[in-house]
Amino acid sequence: MKNKILFVVSLLFGLMFINSGLNKFFQYMPMPKEMPAELLKVMEAFTTIVWLMPLIAVIEIIAGVLVIIPKYRALGALMMLPIMVGILLQHIVYAPSTLAIPLVLFVILIWMLVDNREKYRSILQ
Repeated sequence: MKNKILFVVSLLFGLMFINSGLNKFFQYMPMPKEMPAELLKVMEAFTTIVWLMPLIAVIEIIAGVLVIIPKYRALGALMMLPIMVGILLQHIVYAPSTLAIPLVLFVILIWMLVDNREKYRSILQ
């Protein structure tokens, strides 16, 4: 039962990040109309570094696919960790009222990391 729940949660998690990565390339989801001015400055700075957003998008897509596949979930979760920390910090600093979804996603990611902790033992030794 636990494996089925983890698969469904991982599937939804992976699909959210695949969608997010694809949106960075094709911009099919509109940006929120009311964003804090500080966050707009940060987003503008990110877009001035031409290679940054495509890199993040590619990592989100690849990690999203890997998280869905049980055999590669540990690798996908590791790839997603720095991106998720950045998302979480950005919401904490610039938009704390929108923190609910990133917190839930972060908890799911931590669950995946803890569930695969045996696979990380050789890295940590």
